[in-house]
Amino acid sequence: MRIVSFNLNGIRAAVNKGLFEWLEKDNPDVFCVQETKAQPEQIDLLTFQSLGYSHSIICSAQKKGYSGVAVFSKTKPDFHTVGIKHPMFDSEGRVIRADFGDLTVVCVYIPSGTTGDVRQAIKMDFLKVFTTYLLSLRKERPNLVICGDYNICHKAIDINHPERHQKTSGFLPEEREWFDRFMEHGFVDSFREFNKEPKQYSWWSYRADAREKNLGWRIDYHIVTQELMNRLKHAEIQPDIRFSDHSPVVLEID
Repeated sequence: MRIVSFNLNGIRAAVNKGLFEWLEKDNPDVFCVQETKAQPEQIDLLTFQSLGYSHSIICSAQKKGYSGVAVFSKTKPDFHTVGIKHPMFDSEGRVIRADFGDLTVVCVYIPSGTTGDVRQAIKMDFLKVFTTYLLSLRKERPNLVICGDYNICHKAIDINHPERHQKTSGFLPEEREWFDRFMEHGFVDSFREFNKEPKQYSWWSYRADAREKNLGWRIDYHIVTQELMNRLKHAEIQPDIRFSDHSPVVLEID
């Protein structure tokens, strides 16, 4: 199974930049999207279906033009849900779960805290609630792939000039400590199983030619449970795909 996760920063804008043409070539089995910024009726499901994605799960934010996640798959999930049973977070369209056989894919868009202290506090609250949700789900479904935009660089290797970002949301000590604790529950960063090199980023600011200079952040992940370690086949970032300020991240798994 090939799973691609991609924060599109607006699915309609990405379509206009060539998303469907790229998707036809890349041909993942499951395509997980964050930041759709669209309501269900604004997403071109007919074209997705023409490319073989006959099954779609869309979780939009109540606020139009904001947030939102979606999962498009060639195989019908055996089961799916949206949200994590938290009214505020669920109203922002942040989580989808889809089961395929013994594998569960969770698509998540973790809140950003870059707009100030209030949203940073909301982000930290989300991390607590989401952790509880995943640990409970894992008891029932041990083979988890948690993919999406985490809005956190876990380690210094995951960000350009880490010394400059110690007080920046996305690289705050408390966020990285959460990531450490989360991984200690038996989760694995699938990308780092295949690539331990520095300067591997999945997001770049639109400012100051950051992408051309590769001054990026790795904030998009496929985190998997340890039970799946022997089924991992390949993981990569595709930095040359530019329909967004993010790049697609890929996981191939038995």
